[in-house]
Amino acid sequence: MKLPPHRLDPLYTADELRDRVQALAQELCQHVSGNDVVIVGVLRGSFMFLADLVRSFHDHAVHPKIDFMTLQSYGAATVSSGNVRVLKDVSVDLADHEVLIVDDILDSGRTLHFATRHMENKGASKVSSCVLLDKPARRVLQQKADFVGFEIEDRFVVGYGLDYDNQYRELPFLAEVVHLEQET
Repeated sequence: MKLPPHRLDPLYTADELRDRVQALAQELCQHVSGNDVVIVGVLRGSFMFLADLVRSFHDHAVHPKIDFMTLQSYGAATVSSGNVRVLKDVSVDLADHEVLIVDDILDSGRTLHFATRHMENKGASKVSSCVLLDKPARRVLQQKADFVGFEIEDRFVVGYGLDYDNQYRELPFLAEVVHLEQET
């Protein structure tokens, strides 16, 4: 699919992301129960954030178990469909374990709400969440993340794992997608 004409306006540099992720890791390592925590990354958008976050855990002698789940609510669109589906579930037994959900963005609140309930239903003793971006203007459910990298306005953002129809995930920075008027 060819994307409509657009440009990318940088929001956060690679250095700003690195510094914030390291600070979040320090906060999280004070919060989690050491080596008993299972970190569940919500794919695909969280993969870069999760990798950098977990690498920083090493500096704090925290050695979590790591698993992933794939949830879908966007598809090729730039706004959530409102329906969350499990495309790939976790494979680790979560019964009586502390779980930290790591996601790329908290937008409508539906995905994080769904993931939190899903972990609780799998028997997690405690569920907390960490998101790279929080976009409160788009909230439909009163869902909050326990840890937030950056709060942003209502913008469509790509890079550092976040995509626009599977493009731009590889960018080492975050940028806003600005759609351009079609020239006639």
